Amino acid sequence: MQMIPVSSSAISSVGYDPETQKMQIKFKQGRIYSFCRVPQHVFNGLLSASSKGEYYSTYIRDKYQC
Repeated sequence: MQMIPVSSSAISSVGYDPETQKMQIKFKQGRIYSFCRVPQHVFNGLLSASSKGEYYSTYIRDKYQC
């Protein structure tokens, strides 16, 4: 999965596979988290969010466990 660097104080990069709907988020602390069955619009929303950490907390965290 190709990781895309993002501008964020908490997140360093994100990746998404539209075929499997799997998303990965790498945090600046070094941990990588995987999320399953993530709709494309949620990934796109993360990429375009002005605050990626806030978007993650509101729309992704605890919602797409694998």
